[in-house]
Amino acid sequence: MELRHLRAFIAVAEEMHFGRAASRLNLSPPPVSLAIKELEDELGLRLFERNSRRIALTPGGQELLRDARNIVARTEAMRQHAATAASGLSGSLSVGFISTATYSFLPELMRRFSSDHPDVRLSLHEDSTDRILEDLEAGALDLGLMFASPVSYPSLDYVATNRFELVAALPASHALAKRARVPLEKLADDRFLLFERQQGALMFDKVVAACMQHGFSPRLFHARQQHTIVSLVSSGFGLALVPDCVQVIQREGVVYRRLRGEAPVVEVGAAWRRDDDSPTLKAFLQYVPQLRR
Repeated sequence: MELRHLRAFIAVAEEMHFGRAASRLNLSPPPVSLAIKELEDELGLRLFERNSRRIALTPGGQELLRDARNIVARTEAMRQHAATAASGLSGSLSVGFISTATYSFLPELMRRFSSDHPDVRLSLHEDSTDRILEDLEAGALDLGLMFASPVSYPSLDYVATNRFELVAALPASHALAKRARVPLEKLADDRFLLFERQQGALMFDKVVAACMQHGFSPRLFHARQQHTIVSLVSSGFGLALVPDCVQVIQREGVVYRRLRGEAPVVEVGAAWRRDDDSPTLKAFLQYVPQLRR
């Protein structure tokens, strides 16, 4: 029994006319009649009562019609699902991201991709750059949005998505809070809130290097999450150098000020396993912004 037999049977049963059924299937009547005969022979029963004036379904034909419709519909659905998956429009994707991405391009990226590909199951995991890299290599993540790494990973591909200028997040009560631009060297006596280096070596190194270039080694206090750092700044515990996109976090007691002179810049990008040829991943990458080199 083949699908062509079932399609011919459904057409004849619904049209109750071999000629109209053949026209609906873009066939001539003889192949349709042959398909019905082959189906009846295989099942060992008559599906239609025929006379010179009309045809009608037998009880066996009525029962088969329900099953045939279900089989054809399920087959078409399977074909559609397979085609959709092959084109990258379904499946699942596990994305790791740093908090900086949520303050910049990530929300719009997810909105656009999900709107265009609603059948893709997206799983989001916020973490640090070092953990994202580990999970990518282990296969626990499909894609990572993170700070650029100073260490190359031969198994991963990477593309830069954004560069952010570092700005000073100051307690509103800070002596320099009213200045439009802050001289970094004037912050030498303050506590600096920052990730630990293993969480994001690029960000850590940029902040420390900027301070050293201005004549001092910062007194560092570590926190794991960006919003925690901003909360500590609002309490007056210390200050921080943060990517300028973090300014979307408006909290009472915190002001953001640009640095005087040339400010350090951090890069955020997307990384994925080089040998991952998933159509879903390839489709997602079409939505990831890319910086021109």
